[in-house]
Amino acid sequence: MFEKFSQFLIPIAGKLNNNRYLQVIRDAFMLAFPLTIFGSIVVVLTNLPFLNKFLSDEFIASFQSSFGIASQATMGIMSVFVVFGIGYYLSKSYNVEAVFGGVIALASFLILTPFMIETDAGAVTNVIPLDRLGAKGMFLGMITAFLAGEIYRRAVQKDLTIKMPAGVPPAVAKSFAALFPALITLTIFLFINVLVTQAFNTNLHDFIYDVIQAPLVGLGGGLIPTLIAVFVIQLLWFFGLHGQIIINSVMDPIWNTLALENYDKFVQGGELPNIVTKSFMDVFTVGMGGTGMTLAVIVAILVFMRSKQMKQVAKLGAGPGIFNVNEPIIFGLPIVMNPMIIVPWILAPMIVTAVTYFAFATGIVPKTTGVTVPWTVPIGISGYLATNSLMGSLLQIVNFFIVFAIWFPFLKIIDGVNIKKEKEEEMKKAS
Repeated sequence: MFEKFSQFLIPIAGKLNNNRYLQVIRDAFMLAFPLTIFGSIVVVLTNLPFLNKFLSDEFIASFQSSFGIASQATMGIMSVFVVFGIGYYLSKSYNVEAVFGGVIALASFLILTPFMIETDAGAVTNVIPLDRLGAKGMFLGMITAFLAGEIYRRAVQKDLTIKMPAGVPPAVAKSFAALFPALITLTIFLFINVLVTQAFNTNLHDFIYDVIQAPLVGLGGGLIPTLIAVFVIQLLWFFGLHGQIIINSVMDPIWNTLALENYDKFVQGGELPNIVTKSFMDVFTVGMGGTGMTLAVIVAILVFMRSKQMKQVAKLGAGPGIFNVNEPIIFGLPIVMNPMIIVPWILAPMIVTAVTYFAFATGIVPKTTGVTVPWTVPIGISGYLATNSLMGSLLQIVNFFIVFAIWFPFLKIIDGVNIKKEKEEEMKKAS
């Protein structure tokens, strides 16, 4: 049964994993990762819950105002980095000049972005609303970047370029080579913007947000879609496929957008709107020993199991497991293609996901603030950073024991089987 199912599943997963556009999305979000980490650190430090016990409200307000620019210039305009990243990596995948693909995609996005006119003491200033460069502009930015990247690379591949003579500096030659493709691409998006704004009296930002982004994000932030995503991740890993990479390539735009919406409300002091975010997935599922939350499995083996083989695997996996790297357990226990483990492997993360969702929905634990927490941060610390509350750390500990309880009977069965095999091997050696 497992072999037949794997023959059906592996080709589909392989196509998803190797899809050009999904790979580009994954790489584009990783391009923004170091910047969002910096912004997240500043947000955490400027919003520590115990600051009011040592500092005056006036000083805290001044402190947050002075350092808030760091998060606004990183997390607040995350769509800018994603748009550039998509244009860059898409162009690179076609072996055309990637930097120009990135800047052309970004310029195309800005052409479609509505500028507001503000009057300050008689002076008229053009400004871009910050939310258009953050969560609200994410889906339009991604669509624009892919279209702009495709138009640019087709123009280059059809040789619609200016070729400079030999001896011209490479930077100059590349700029002239990108001139016609840039003119073609930006002209197309300029006419699109003129058509939408003049004929329909709206802008593409509002249209895409209302018609596509808001419904899709709302659907992706629900409990059932999240449980389905967790189920598929675990199932793919069971067959030896990196479920996290495959599913995250599809879901990351939704989860990151939800996280950015929470971040915007958090820095404004408003109520956080979303339960499921990128931090929800990374901190309260992956961030408990890796995919499948296997840190509890390691502890159970080391404390309660007697099989030498299992203890050896757990010892090897303990160090990496603290930092949420669990390949030693996945392939050493093994979990891959092991029918004795498939039930707790799939069931435990789904139950923990439901418990976490309930804890956030009822207000027992504050929702994630939208800050980016690296998935390698150990349990306890990551829960606090994600929620700006010790309740986040406590929830991780509760989830840890839930996983422990679900896995324990299955581990005892495997332990008994392994002990029997080890005794038989010892008897063979003695004879």
